[in-house]
Amino acid sequence: MTPLPQASHFAHDHMFLGASHDENARRTGWVVVLTFVMMIGEIAAGYLTGSMALLADGFHMATHVVALGIAAAAYGFARRHANNARYSFGTGKVGDLAGFASAMVLGLVSLGIAVESVLRLLEPTTVAFTEATVIAVVGLAVNIASAFLLMGHHGHDHGHSHNHDHHHDNNLRSAYVHVLADALTSVLAIAALLAGRYLGWVWLDPAMGIVGAIVIAKWAYGLMRDSAAVLLDTTDEPVAAEIRELLATDDVRISDLHVWQVGPDARAAIVSVVASAPVSADTIRERLAPVHELSHLTVEFRNA
Repeated sequence: MTPLPQASHFAHDHMFLGASHDENARRTGWVVVLTFVMMIGEIAAGYLTGSMALLADGFHMATHVVALGIAAAAYGFARRHANNARYSFGTGKVGDLAGFASAMVLGLVSLGIAVESVLRLLEPTTVAFTEATVIAVVGLAVNIASAFLLMGHHGHDHGHSHNHDHHHDNNLRSAYVHVLADALTSVLAIAALLAGRYLGWVWLDPAMGIVGAIVIAKWAYGLMRDSAAVLLDTTDEPVAAEIRELLATDDVRISDLHVWQVGPDARAAIVSVVASAPVSADTIRERLAPVHELSHLTVEFRNA
């Protein structure tokens, strides 16, 4: 009679928040404050100067405040419920859920910009060039400061470390993309406003809006695709390949393998093996010890 499969687990907790979770949360919180202050400034300036351009940009920035607020709230929720037993694999993927939601907001923003730009191409409106340019420059400065806050140590790892939290945190990435989107629209707006004021190219403002909408939509799609892959437990193929390589021995054969992301720098795996010689779960765990991304491992095995 064939023995029933046996399962074994690492001794572990289920906190898969990522090494930079708290730091990223603080950075995102500061960006929310900066963006909110800038939004209030633009809306107030729009009312005081009668500039519809400033009002429109202020309310457009409000959508980014909402998205950045979602990112900040996600960090807080993940930390508060990190040890809640209701979440079988912890709350490490809350950031990906927030990233997906933010990507949807960003997509709607790009659609709104595109529609408004097309309408302004068909029916040009009067633009308060001086006021709009000043506020756009201030907005760009805020965006640059926010981008530096969110970048942190980005770019200082060189591909050999197993800790690439800033690459995998889709929540931080969503905040960063929203800031970049604002910076892009500010740069395009400044160029268009200056051209409109000094060259009379009023059409360039809505044309730049269309260009910005296309770029933002592309960013939104990329963020939505990557965060959806995590939420749907897509197989982490590089880690799966490393597991297959480490278990490619004469005494065991992998019969089933599942590897998925449970946090920014954490992976879970279920490895089912058929053993042709007496092999214990501890032996399998020892062989997979070099896979540093594995934070939750379940081993199922049976004799051939």
